[in-house]
Amino acid sequence: MGKRLKEKCGIFGVYGTGFEAARLVHPGLWALQHRGQESSGIASSDGKKIYLHKGMGLVSHVFGEEDLKKLKGYLAIGHNRYSTSGDSIDSHAQPILEKINANKFIALVHNGNLPSTQKLAEFLKDKKVSASGLNDSEMITKAIAVLVKEGLSLEAAIKKAYPLFTGVFCLLIMNEEKIIAVRDGFGIRPLCLGKLNGGFIVASETCALDIIGAKFLREVKPGEMVILDDKGLQGVQIEKGQQKLDVFEYVYFARPDSIILGKSVDEVRQNLGKELARENQIKADMVIPVPDSAIPAAIGFSKESKIPFEMGLIKNRYIHRTFISPEVHARHKMVQLKLNPMPHVLKGKKVIIIDDSIVRGTTSKQIIKMIKDAGAKEVHLLVSSPPVKFPDFYGIDTPKQKDLIAAEKNIKQIAQELGVDSLHYLSYQGLIKAIGLPENLLCTALFNGNYPVDIGERRKEIVYEKNSSFNI
Repeated sequence: MGKRLKEKCGIFGVYGTGFEAARLVHPGLWALQHRGQESSGIASSDGKKIYLHKGMGLVSHVFGEEDLKKLKGYLAIGHNRYSTSGDSIDSHAQPILEKINANKFIALVHNGNLPSTQKLAEFLKDKKVSASGLNDSEMITKAIAVLVKEGLSLEAAIKKAYPLFTGVFCLLIMNEEKIIAVRDGFGIRPLCLGKLNGGFIVASETCALDIIGAKFLREVKPGEMVILDDKGLQGVQIEKGQQKLDVFEYVYFARPDSIILGKSVDEVRQNLGKELARENQIKADMVIPVPDSAIPAAIGFSKESKIPFEMGLIKNRYIHRTFISPEVHARHKMVQLKLNPMPHVLKGKKVIIIDDSIVRGTTSKQIIKMIKDAGAKEVHLLVSSPPVKFPDFYGIDTPKQKDLIAAEKNIKQIAQELGVDSLHYLSYQGLIKAIGLPENLLCTALFNGNYPVDIGERRKEIVYEKNSSFNI
């Protein structure tokens, strides 16, 4: 709840399945639409030439039959983008295409974010390549291209440039003949491998393998480079990895039908709700989720507490990011466009609302008001994760720390601000218990400011003292 956190991107690659690769990347991107709704694109190759089509908007807006017909070949990579604020421009849509010589190119897609691009900028400057106006993904592409132009193979160029990528990344890089997948040393963002018809698939989440009937093989290891070419699949460990998956994949980002580190996302979310119910015994007539992401947690809460589950809020499934701003009156009504309360369910009732997180708190406030206006007698807000007190520098569009409501106010003050009868967050210990993995495999920076990947010059944006007055 609050300003919805947005994940940076979804990526999908196909090599040598016996089908036109782009025809499989296309539904793969549909399955990953939740990870990015700003732009979409596919690059493909028939072994001789790279073909590219990309544009602003959803997968369904960007690709028609004519576009897919032009994307020939047996290997392809695709990308859904959700930009960070102020970065929503056509030129930043991916895949990024970079010329090597008259008839050779490389294409790249990136999920993640580099908090510091200092090393990349210095490298490009040394190589007399201008980095002016480039984002982190474009700088990565230029650095790899420079080394390929110097005569290195694609995999050797990636290995050499890898230490310059100071941040979080899942990358797919292709030339005319092969695809290479690379994951940062902490594996903050998910990336998995699948098999289909003797060929291989790389995807951000397992739900995208399912949609094309691919069999899950394994996850790309933190710090690993995986080469897909005519020799098959080859894994090379570039650096010793240390798994630190972003816990928010379980809390909110990943689709519930995905499996990450062997855990069903849906099951974890139900467990979060169960832990929340164990920690907070509240008498109420019903439990309602903020759809869609909090539905599994609300089901878990209902099962554990024996309080009936109801759909008190209905989501309009056809509201996505729009590039046309509605007029002022409609803009203020955006929450109502997305969610509509059910007065016949809520009237005169004591209601527990379950949500996965509160960021700024502005949307939460509007939803609470809607539920009260629909006649609810009491409104208790329960959140299936701890308070979000720190911004993300790893590819999620979070606001600055001062705009995070839990960084500025304690729980009592937040409850007052939102207008609820009570507010309860899941404890940090409850979160770890519900996930069922050792804490050291997870990145929990949004809750405790413990950033596993060095955030470099961005550290000055963080204040720790303000959080010491109340614990998570």
